[in-house]
Amino acid sequence: MHKKTFLLLLPLLLSACDKPVETAPPPRPALVMKVGQHSHQDNEMVLVGELKSRYESNVGFRIAGKITKRLVDVGAQVKKGQVLATIDANDANLSAQAANADIQAAEANYALAKAELDRQRQLFEKQFISKSALDLREAEFKTSVARLKQVKSQSAVTGNQSSYTKLVADRDGVIAQITAEPGQVVAAGQQIAQIIDYGHIEVLVAVPESKMSHLQVGQSVLVKLWANTEKTYQGKVREIAPAANTATRAFDVRVAVENPDAQLKVGMTAGVAFDTQASQKIVIPSTALTELNGQKQVWVIDKGGIAKLRTVESGAFNEQGIEITSGLQPGEMVAIAGVHTLVNGQKVMPQLSASAMAHAATESAQQ
Repeated sequence: MHKKTFLLLLPLLLSACDKPVETAPPPRPALVMKVGQHSHQDNEMVLVGELKSRYESNVGFRIAGKITKRLVDVGAQVKKGQVLATIDANDANLSAQAANADIQAAEANYALAKAELDRQRQLFEKQFISKSALDLREAEFKTSVARLKQVKSQSAVTGNQSSYTKLVADRDGVIAQITAEPGQVVAAGQQIAQIIDYGHIEVLVAVPESKMSHLQVGQSVLVKLWANTEKTYQGKVREIAPAANTATRAFDVRVAVENPDAQLKVGMTAGVAFDTQASQKIVIPSTALTELNGQKQVWVIDKGGIAKLRTVESGAFNEQGIEITSGLQPGEMVAIAGVHTLVNGQKVMPQLSASAMAHAATESAQQ
């Protein structure tokens, strides 16, 4: 009976003496990101601006007077040299007539003085008069010459003022404003109309000082109207103010629209997208960088999921993290959390961060 019991328990005793087989630990999850693969939206700074014309001319008469005619309306297309309005020209015409009369009188005095001088020279050659009498006639002749030049110059000024009774367009464009009507007496230089050149449309944007380092003249941008978000316009930064606006404490930047059309109207609201980060820059979170013996290092996860320590060189700090100037290539995967607990050659299970997953989803949706 005891022998049978022993035989039954023998397999159990033998199995109890065997050592347990050690199983390999499962790969450790590791939070990672792919470097150098930011979405287009990450590199953009979108600011709101107002459409303006590069050339907005406020035109007015150069002399005072009463408006007699207004020949254009708001919205009218005008050409350079086209008459926009006129003022009463009676006074200017009378002044021109008076100037012409002065010229005739000066010319008569000049002819008389010249003839008298010629006679006095003949008498002086025959020694009938003294040298002082000849000098007197020469002085009178020079005075008549100067007087003739003076009245001719005054006549030219008066003639110009006669032409100033017509207000003409100084450039091609569209009449945006009319600020005076026939019958109104206006002063010299008072604004009568505003001409907008729609051939040179640009966007005025206020850029905060923290973003000024990303901008430069000639930089390409994208422009979209709030009235029509379906169409995108190409633009370039034309002008950057050297000083901040005293009211907004921001810098006024003018972006020239390269392909304007009839949909662009002065005063419209537009969004301007500036590219603020070069695509070749590699930026990683500060949590992904570690330091050993004075060397900056990161954990690179290869395609097989193996963690390898790599020495890199870092650059400037910014809002996104730390710029890596050398040691990493775009598309490589680095660990961004728990880097102090990894071991060189360790098998890990890469898990993309939430932001990286969002970028990947956005890119796939765009494709």
